[in-house]
Amino acid sequence: MLQIIFEILHDYYGEQNWWPANDPFEIVVGSILTQNTNWRNVEKSIDALKKADVLFPDQILQLTDDQLQNLIYSSGFYKVKSKRLKSVCRLLVNEFDGSVEKMQSYDLSELRQLLLDTNGIGPETADDILLYAVGKPVFIIDTYTKRIFSRVGIGPSGDQYSDWQEFIMSNISENVDAYGEFHAHIVALAKERCKVKPICVGCPIFAYCSYARRESST
Repeated sequence: MLQIIFEILHDYYGEQNWWPANDPFEIVVGSILTQNTNWRNVEKSIDALKKADVLFPDQILQLTDDQLQNLIYSSGFYKVKSKRLKSVCRLLVNEFDGSVEKMQSYDLSELRQLLLDTNGIGPETADDILLYAVGKPVFIIDTYTKRIFSRVGIGPSGDQYSDWQEFIMSNISENVDAYGEFHAHIVALAKERCKVKPICVGCPIFAYCSYARRESST
């Protein structure tokens, strides 16, 4: 059923071309700044970093904490995020000569562990970076994914991040573009239809959703 839903959402929403960024490092920065905020706030912070001409790993590391916090203030939790940004920049500089592209030659599991060992990077953020910045075939699990497929009535027996990731990746062919598009479609559906209080009428996957069919019959 997952493959069918993927195809329906792809036809409905079309190509999403995620992640919105000009280069891989901007994706890395965005993946940190987007934690617990909306994308508009992230864009303001990224624009501020660009205007200051410091959207580079080595340049960010040269900023004082106050300087970096002022530049990313609009993304919220700026003190915590400044530490996380510097941690990931330190990883890039120390292990990859400051180049996200050099991460591509590393094994996926090794690279993922390096990211998870970095301050402030959990599974979702690590997979954001791996999929969209580095181009590794890994699926991102977020609240939207769990909400949508729990309502559809399918999912893993467990509820851990790894359970959901294995469930999705075992049912969708391993492909970087497909994983990226499917994740983007899930986000679009969750924001447009499958909200906390869902709008089921007109949903493109209504026919496959146990929750929607049950609610429509009451």
